Amino acid sequence: MSEERNLNFLEQIVEEDVTNGVNGGTVLTRFPPEPNGYLHIGHAKSICLNFGLAQKYNGKTNLRFDDTNPVTEDTEYVDSIKADIQWLGFEWAQELYASDYFEQIYNFAVQLIKNGLAYVDDSTPEEIAISKGTPTEPGKGTPYRNRSIEENLDLFARMRKGEFKDGEKVLRAKVDLASPNMHMRDPIIYRIKHAHHHRTGDSWCIYPMYDFAHGQSDSIENVTHSVCTLEFIPHRPLYNWFIEQLAIFPSHQYEFARLNLTYTVMSKRKLLQLVNEKYVTGWDDPRMPTISGLRRRGYTAASIRAFCERIGVQKRDNMIDVSLLEFCIREELNKTANRVMAVLDPVKLVITNYPTDQVEEMTAENNPEDPNSGTRTLPFSNTLYIEREDFMEEPPKKFFRLGPGLVVRLKNAYIIKGESFEKDADGNITTIYATYFPESKSGGDTTGLNVKGTIHWVSAAHAATAEVRLYDRLFKVEDPGNEEGDFKSYINPDSLQVIKNAYIEPSLLKAKPGDRFQFLRKGYFSVDVDSTVEKVVFNRTVTLKDTWAKEAKKG
Repeated sequence: MSEERNLNFLEQIVEEDVTNGVNGGTVLTRFPPEPNGYLHIGHAKSICLNFGLAQKYNGKTNLRFDDTNPVTEDTEYVDSIKADIQWLGFEWAQELYASDYFEQIYNFAVQLIKNGLAYVDDSTPEEIAISKGTPTEPGKGTPYRNRSIEENLDLFARMRKGEFKDGEKVLRAKVDLASPNMHMRDPIIYRIKHAHHHRTGDSWCIYPMYDFAHGQSDSIENVTHSVCTLEFIPHRPLYNWFIEQLAIFPSHQYEFARLNLTYTVMSKRKLLQLVNEKYVTGWDDPRMPTISGLRRRGYTAASIRAFCERIGVQKRDNMIDVSLLEFCIREELNKTANRVMAVLDPVKLVITNYPTDQVEEMTAENNPEDPNSGTRTLPFSNTLYIEREDFMEEPPKKFFRLGPGLVVRLKNAYIIKGESFEKDADGNITTIYATYFPESKSGGDTTGLNVKGTIHWVSAAHAATAEVRLYDRLFKVEDPGNEEGDFKSYINPDSLQVIKNAYIEPSLLKAKPGDRFQFLRKGYFSVDVDSTVEKVVFNRTVTLKDTWAKEAKKG
């Protein structure tokens, strides 16, 4: 973290605690994901915050999986979460699971029953909801609230043994049915679920609710600063109540604003819908806001950490523009990505006065932003491919590319002059003819010609073919999760365009999955895991400029 900026409010709290010797001046945070899906960019903010706080104050961070709901959890998600955290550049002190504490949490529940602070309720979910009252009216309790301690202990033990069906009984904490905070009105702390657990198998058929498992897990681990998102503010009094009643280590909960990103949905439920209903190819689809999706698209861990640093830590919810995330990866790749040439919509260019059997090796700078990046050679011949949009048969004024009578520089090569062209039966240009100026070679031009345009190219005889996937934002509206109707109706129909046969310079045949490049004049691209020896596949990470900002101005 940068030392130059002001401390955020959480850093202020931690720094004060360390200075005052609270918990002996130690700092232990935790990142507690539920393994029911892949992590997304919102989790990255939480990861950077929790691990960053610990690093800043010489503390540690535990990775604890909140695996209390066996129906939705899977080891696939556990493995992906661990991989994502490590990829982001963080290491946890201990890998822990809420399920590690099932016996201990069960005993905490027994302790509450013995203290007259919990009871088994046979009511239906509807009856329990009615008994809680409304925000303006106190609850009245169910007939089971006054069961004896002995009866509750017996029923709870039988719940554990599996004598009852799912939903037949629950264990509720006896707190305060008149509390203005609905979470304090005798919350359910255990429910029956006859389901196979990814770690404990079939040894349990009752599982603690989040509000009961979370604070107790924090306390068992001696977590000093339990950082949650704002929606958990109403849960904090209950978090504190359990710790006080059980007289255990006093972990403290603090809340910050979750990340909301434009043109994105962050709900795991909605992301799962996109996957299951085949709107995307999977959790790591490069259009997904998942960490694995961003990684596959070509985002770097450093760019995501820089984004989280820039957005900071707030106490109020707000919407962050996704263009800031795009800016962070552009800023990094501008400094680190080698420049290469790829023609995505090719048309043939023949230089009529260049020897047909000659091949020259042109020298190209890998990255002008990095003096240590070196150079490479590019084969040049009389037949090239250029972008179709770089030629116009009737060019308007201020068209500084190629057309009949117009001159343009071929990047790292010669100045050429457009002469003529051929069309097919449908009126599409198939071949462009040009002449070159032999004395105009880059680095040794003696012609004195003033050329305003430079275009990229690849030699037709030496070019390799590649598949190029042009990814764009998945949604066409800023806040798809809050629009009327089905959020999927706002999916951008142009979020993926696949070019099956783009032409790339031959040096790119050596590229490996994860390698990143700037395609000159086209954007930043990353090699996809689908690449084969026969064909390289590139994903567009981001365009060179924010094209959506231009569209917004038009609107």
